[in-house]
Amino acid sequence: MAIGRPVSLTSNVASKTISVTATASQTLFTVTGGYRINQLAVFRNGVRLADGSDYTARDGATVTLLSAAAAGDVLEFQIFDDFRVADAIQNAAAEQTINGNLTVTGSITGVTSVTGAMIGIQSAGTLVGAAKTLNFVGTGNSISANGETINIEISGGGGGGGLGTAINYSNNKPSPFSYIDRTSTVTEDMLLDTTSAGESDSIIVSVIPNIEVTAGVAVTVGAGKTMIIDVLQIGDL
Repeated sequence: MAIGRPVSLTSNVASKTISVTATASQTLFTVTGGYRINQLAVFRNGVRLADGSDYTARDGATVTLLSAAAAGDVLEFQIFDDFRVADAIQNAAAEQTINGNLTVTGSITGVTSVTGAMIGIQSAGTLVGAAKTLNFVGTGNSISANGETINIEISGGGGGGGLGTAINYSNNKPSPFSYIDRTSTVTEDMLLDTTSAGESDSIIVSVIPNIEVTAGVAVTVGAGKTMIIDVLQIGDL
């Protein structure tokens, strides 16, 4: 405990203490992080100094001793700051703003919505992007809640019959039927090589009879790849 007049703290005051060792004849000291004017206590070798008689502190950043320190003197700066409820997480507040990162080591309960991208999405280990909403498109998807777990069932490309797009019952469960569009359009450049269409020799197929390629778009079939359009040969049906 410092020698001299004690500092009285109340429950709504926060404080921190910074110590520095003086050099010979040093008078000017910079307080790391600054201070609030008139909210500072200065100690020299454990003895509290008086503002205006022993030092001045008027700029919120530095303290000037009116009597130079000796080499090895220890100066302590006790910095006070009001603790405001606005600086803390409030239990019953309708809205709160937290500046900076928030790290939660436990669980978050009672969340009805999230603003901003929160979930990183990967496909086969490759980052696709970040999102706050997952939207599963297609009639072959079935999503249900099981306690705190959301089950996502994605039917195979064939749906009920194993080919085409599934036609579901009214409860979104797969029926025995699926459909195949007669025409589909390629709208962007595609390179069908060992990266996108199998690491070894492979056959690239389409069950759709008529594949149209948009003007200016290129579909390139890489080495070792064979493309078959209308693999079911249903184009004349």
